[in-house]
Amino acid sequence: MHKILLFAALGTIFSCSVQKDQSVSKANVETYGNTITSAELKEHLYTYASDEFQGRDTGEPGQKLAVEYLKNEYVKLNIPSPLGGDNYFQHIPSSFFNDKFKDSENVVAFIEGSEFPEEIVIISAHLDHVGMSDDGEIYNGADDDGSGTVAMLEMAEAFQKAVKDGFSPRRSILFLHVTGEEKGLLGSKYYTENPIFPLANTVTDLNTDMIGRIDPAHEGKADYIYLIGSDKLSTDLHNISEEMNSKYVNLDLDYTYNDENDPNRFYYRSDHYNFAKHNIPVIFYFNGTHADYHKPSDTPDKIEYDLLTKRTKLIFYTAWEVANRDERLVVDKAN
Repeated sequence: MHKILLFAALGTIFSCSVQKDQSVSKANVETYGNTITSAELKEHLYTYASDEFQGRDTGEPGQKLAVEYLKNEYVKLNIPSPLGGDNYFQHIPSSFFNDKFKDSENVVAFIEGSEFPEEIVIISAHLDHVGMSDDGEIYNGADDDGSGTVAMLEMAEAFQKAVKDGFSPRRSILFLHVTGEEKGLLGSKYYTENPIFPLANTVTDLNTDMIGRIDPAHEGKADYIYLIGSDKLSTDLHNISEEMNSKYVNLDLDYTYNDENDPNRFYYRSDHYNFAKHNIPVIFYFNGTHADYHKPSDTPDKIEYDLLTKRTKLIFYTAWEVANRDERLVVDKAN
């Protein structure tokens, strides 16, 4: 009798597990990808890159407005903080910045995985920009990195709509908005030195830094995005990225800056690199530089919103696949 009950219990557990697998496999991912719209991206960005936010300089009043905006958006979406309660901020003391900058904070939100909750997929972007000039001219940073920031909000909304429909991701997703990127990748450095979740459990970091514009090399050409780092550590990640693009988006994936001999060395110049240093597979999504880079003229009216939407969808579909596949990404290369 005890054996019969044991087998019955194991059967129930197995059945529940299979149902979870089947549940998410039945989700139409495009239903959720299509909730990412140019209208919503534009609405977010015209606020986030407005003069009110004063260029979002690390530790300054405009940056404090920015983190409150992000927190409030996650509260509206009913996506909790991994830190518990109403605390969405990973506080970074000025001493970490060698007292060169004021206290600042990363913003974090979290969707727990249904089957592999200890495995963490990170989606990141930097929330800061360079602030104001001495004479009060505002550097709005619409592309750098307002574009990546609002893309994250739209992806979070898409994932959360899936959760509400009963399609929770199998792995957990951490939405990580880092501060101090413009000061030397400091917010992501702080996170990797003080991780909320063990780095050993971190599956990937999909990092978005400037995805709203077209650079001079692509004027008049097909829709594109530069991908950097996708094949550096994990063949799995690179192949998934290529597959999701072919299946859903069909952007021109440009690997020019992925070349190890690229003189720009962009692979080392955004927040993903602090994860790659720990052998965590990464993709850096980037549109290249343009005439308004780090100038007051980087404003939301110059963003290509339809293209920003396509790029955001690519990242979402890639994150969805990584979060829901049977096996964790294999790290088959090393730094």
